Amino acid sequence: MVNSTGSTLSHLECTACRRTFDADVLHRLCEECGKVLYPRYDLANVRLRPSDLLTREPSMWRYREVLPIRDAEHIVSLGEGFTPLLAAPRLSERLGIADVRIKDEGQNPTGSFKARGMSAAVSRARELGAKSVAAPSAGNAGGALAAYAARAGLAAGVVMPEDCPRINQVEAVVSGADTWLVEGLIDDAGRLVRTTSEARGWFDVSTLKEPYRVEGKKTLGYELAEQLGWELPDVVIYPTGGGTGLVGMWKAFAEMTELGWIGEQRPRMVVVQAEGCAPIVRAHDQGERHAPRWEDATTDASGLRVPVAVGDYLILDAVRDSGGTAVSVSEDEMREATRELAASEGVYPAPEGVATFAALRRLRDTGAVTDTDRVVLFNTGAGQKYPDFVPATPEVVPADSPAWKTGL
Repeated sequence: MVNSTGSTLSHLECTACRRTFDADVLHRLCEECGKVLYPRYDLANVRLRPSDLLTREPSMWRYREVLPIRDAEHIVSLGEGFTPLLAAPRLSERLGIADVRIKDEGQNPTGSFKARGMSAAVSRARELGAKSVAAPSAGNAGGALAAYAARAGLAAGVVMPEDCPRINQVEAVVSGADTWLVEGLIDDAGRLVRTTSEARGWFDVSTLKEPYRVEGKKTLGYELAEQLGWELPDVVIYPTGGGTGLVGMWKAFAEMTELGWIGEQRPRMVVVQAEGCAPIVRAHDQGERHAPRWEDATTDASGLRVPVAVGDYLILDAVRDSGGTAVSVSEDEMREATRELAASEGVYPAPEGVATFAALRRLRDTGAVTDTDRVVLFNTGAGQKYPDFVPATPEVVPADSPAWKTGL
């Protein structure tokens, strides 16, 4: 296979039983134990150095030596990645914290961090010969899959809960994906994708049920280190449904240490979930390594309405190994935090993203975050995709209002 990217991809490894697999064959979960597969790289032969990045394109593909695509012709990109890491001085001052920053993933193509994972997954699926891809989605992943499949010239199937945001439904349909809505949650949508995939010839790219979405998400970790001068913050607060972004960053930190780009220091990784769907928080608090399904999941933050995660053990391991924690927040806290973040810093966050700010306020009150900490909040999507999350009704000025003469 042509290797014009310099990718050092060597094999796939099961994150549970450690069995290895050929990376140049389409795989999903481990054939031995059914757990998550990770791509592994020959990091000793990576020739890329941090200084080389100064002349590279401002996208996640700047790290192509540690990404899984061998032939550059198969990279499917819309310019995803290298999103801004914004200082939040008013929030820092208000909370009495040394340094609060926001990694604004809403500035990605398709308006969320899902663009990263789908760029990697669709690129690798196409490189390995897939003709059609599919996934269940709580919203943003479906729109991203549809867009990247269209860019790649692949057919796509998307199955979403019927109450996922309307804008995500429109994204998927307009981008040409066969799209269905189901009565139920994302795991119900996932069951329908599984039972349909063979008949329709779909390669299923469900969260962490194939090896490559996590590779797109891990670039969050590489970018974070690069944007902070190859140092990591003290605390990373991440909204967690399926958890691919959090475990992807944890993977990136380990790779960068082996590469010699960063040291051994790690941020405290904080999971944030909604009170109405918090399986990881519950498992963390109970000392469990796996998180049973959360029954009757409910939250208007659709990306957090994930009642069970295949990578639960990876999420919980990262939190515990880092000395982090897991927090759930209410719908009211998220709505209040949306208004405060947008009005204070000009960042209009997705409900999932603003959950991190709501969690930070609580962590500061309890002392889990101190005044000297450097904190990064991940806003995983654009608030504009959720126009009904926070009520906003501007006053109407009638045509016969006295204001036209006297002013407002």
